[in-house]
Amino acid sequence: MAIYHMAKQKTQLLALSLVSTLCLNGCAAVGMTLFGVGAGVTTGTSVAYTLDGIAYRTFTAPLSQVETATRTALDRMGIKVDSTAKTDQGKAIRATSNDRDIEIELEMVSSKTTRIRTVAKQGIFFKDRATAGEIIIQTEKVLGLS
Repeated sequence: MAIYHMAKQKTQLLALSLVSTLCLNGCAAVGMTLFGVGAGVTTGTSVAYTLDGIAYRTFTAPLSQVETATRTALDRMGIKVDSTAKTDQGKAIRATSNDRDIEIELEMVSSKTTRIRTVAKQGIFFKDRATAGEIIIQTEKVLGLS
């Protein structure tokens, strides 16, 4: 009877250890994911994201050069530019692709530095982080920075 009781305790301890390890690893993964999203996750380039799926990056290039590179990147990706408007700090580009509405803001930080912010909306609620990030990555390639 004592051997059975010891085996049962070992089995319970092993099960508890396994469950604890899985839970702690899951919590660590969730915590690191949340930290990465809040801090701005990078993708090998310096693309960062906000919690709500907006991609952004700052380039050491004048606004006109970043605008030209962005338009070239959109063209290469098969994304149609619908409109361009001047804003207080730079330019706003609206584009569409199949089922996505894309908003790109170019902000002049200085005469030689431009911040790009992209949002790819799919429907009312969903934001496509991958497409928003890819627009920035392709812009970076056109600029010759990668």
